[in-house]
Amino acid sequence: MTSRPLDRLLRPQTIAVFGGREARRVIEQCDRMGFAGEIWPVHPKLDEVLGRRCYRSVSDLPSAPEAAFVGVNRTLTVEIVRSLSEAGAGGAVCYASGFSEATGELEDGAELQRALLEAAGDMPILGPNCYGLINGLDGALLWPDQHGMQRIERGVAILTQSSNIAINLTMQTRGLPIAYVVTAGNQAQTSLADVACALIDDPRVTAVGLHVEGFGDLAALERLAAIARWSRKPVVVLKVGRSEQAKRVAVSHTASLAGSDAVADAVLARLGLGRVQTLPALLETLKLLHVAGPLASHSISSMSCSGGEASLMADAAVGRKVEFPALQPQQLPRLRRVLGEMVTLSNPLDYHTFVWGDLARQTEAFGAMFEGGYALNLVVLDFPRGDRCDASEWAMTADAVIAAAAVTGALAGVLATLPENMPEPIADRLMANGIVAFCGIDETIIAAEVAAGIGQAWEAPPPLPLLDVPSMGGEIETLTEADAKTELAACGLPVPRGLQAFSSREAAEQAERLGFPVVLKALGIAHKTEAGAVALNLRNSEAVSDAAAAMPPNSGYLVEKMINPPVAELIVGAIRDPVFGLSLTLGAGGIFVELLEDSIILPLPATKTDIHAAISRLKLAKLIYGYRGRPKGDLEAVVDAVSAAADYVVMNAARLEELDINPLMVLPEGDGVVAVDALIRRRR
Repeated sequence: MTSRPLDRLLRPQTIAVFGGREARRVIEQCDRMGFAGEIWPVHPKLDEVLGRRCYRSVSDLPSAPEAAFVGVNRTLTVEIVRSLSEAGAGGAVCYASGFSEATGELEDGAELQRALLEAAGDMPILGPNCYGLINGLDGALLWPDQHGMQRIERGVAILTQSSNIAINLTMQTRGLPIAYVVTAGNQAQTSLADVACALIDDPRVTAVGLHVEGFGDLAALERLAAIARWSRKPVVVLKVGRSEQAKRVAVSHTASLAGSDAVADAVLARLGLGRVQTLPALLETLKLLHVAGPLASHSISSMSCSGGEASLMADAAVGRKVEFPALQPQQLPRLRRVLGEMVTLSNPLDYHTFVWGDLARQTEAFGAMFEGGYALNLVVLDFPRGDRCDASEWAMTADAVIAAAAVTGALAGVLATLPENMPEPIADRLMANGIVAFCGIDETIIAAEVAAGIGQAWEAPPPLPLLDVPSMGGEIETLTEADAKTELAACGLPVPRGLQAFSSREAAEQAERLGFPVVLKALGIAHKTEAGAVALNLRNSEAVSDAAAAMPPNSGYLVEKMINPPVAELIVGAIRDPVFGLSLTLGAGGIFVELLEDSIILPLPATKTDIHAAISRLKLAKLIYGYRGRPKGDLEAVVDAVSAAADYVVMNAARLEELDINPLMVLPEGDGVVAVDALIRRRR
């Protein structure tokens, strides 16, 4: 992360603009938004631009500008940035493309980017290949195009690498007050996380939204999360790339579960950074965070004058962490009195139309609902078209929500199921009165889930620093199962009693020594079950010899004591992600790995409390807890075993590339666990 202060660049009093058409547009946009500072055009031939004197070079300027927009070709950009840096300017936006983002098309792209960084020195730059920034609080723009923002006093900051997405987001008509929009281009020097940390320091910024194409610096992300938590200003991330990293042959089952997107989810959750998957969800979540900040819980209430809408609300929560708790006993008499006998009192609540058009009764009904202790209270209300209909009774309903929220002190939102049915003037008025103007049922449910998740993370102790150990490089070796188990056993992981053999005859002899029944495995073969390299429940020497002879070519045999039937089977693994490094994967094991797709990723290091919580989130946890009268599994032994595996990964982080323990058999309570199969890949 850069240590260069960004204050002068983000909140300038003087702006220099370099170039022709784009530079002129920057001046136009500053004038339109009422920028009160000075703007200095720089051009080798023009005498004035939009009534302002034009300077010939950086050295001719009255003083070092606090910010500069450099809208010239890529080679001239480097020269101008060097001049600005030497003059002591506060920072620059590099508009030109053709640097490291274009190495596929331009051979000198990477070299030119190195030259740009050297020229910038200690001066911060945004880009290259970016539009720059819009400061809607002070009317300062380094932005060469139209936008939809207006001057405001406080609001959210939105950051993205994509200039076009930034433009699109400024055009929203959803009532979201946007204080800053900043684009970072290819982030040659200053990253989105750098800018986000600087913007959180502005007391007028309420929350931050990031549209991220890729994370480059894990330490920067951790610092952003820590600053957000300390400042109590939530950050929500829209990270693209759910289609996973480039596919590769999976040596282990862990590799098939732990794609980079799943790891990103886990890391963001641990850091207390919210995550959404779409731009509408990003905007709706930022609205909620702007008005209320993180939510205290996942509990919400919903009221609508339609059973259809109530059903849609209930359905939208399925598979989400949000919940619609039952109404409190003290709410029922008041709701019954105001709504009448024909209304079924429930949450979500269809209040029919008996109170429609009656401000006092609507306020009373909403107030009764808002007093249920819910973290967020929603009233579903789609406004009619203003060009064809009379919306006065809908406006009255909005007034009732505002009044009920004011009396109860509860957090409320008005939810239009269709975005076009929330007129911007109505949204602006609701937001100004502390009512969240939501658009879209799914997006609203996601916003509540994300805001509650951030609140939950902030209530917990700050997370341990993430394991950030780069690979030492070198050739990768795959340990035999026997050697892998020896290493894991030394770290405290229980493994079956076993002996190695190098012929079918020796395998039978080793089985005699162990005592029957036994398991026979061929060494040096991944995915043994699929390859026919494992035989279970062998009860005599002849059976062992026959099984060995039938197995594919191998580097030897492992003979182990047969384990009693388990309560459940888990997979515990780790794989190195190219961005986030090593993390732990925990899930349903055995033959059910891909079938059930029941897994959780734990960033490392992980405490036993983290591990316990992760196990409880698995569907398989029901078996461990004793499903429908079946024996309980040894939960504490599971936690200890997973903790031992996590410790092994942390201790061997520089060399380890992949760990796969599958299955970890969970035996009945008191009998412990056993790692039946294990694979380790590491650097020599």
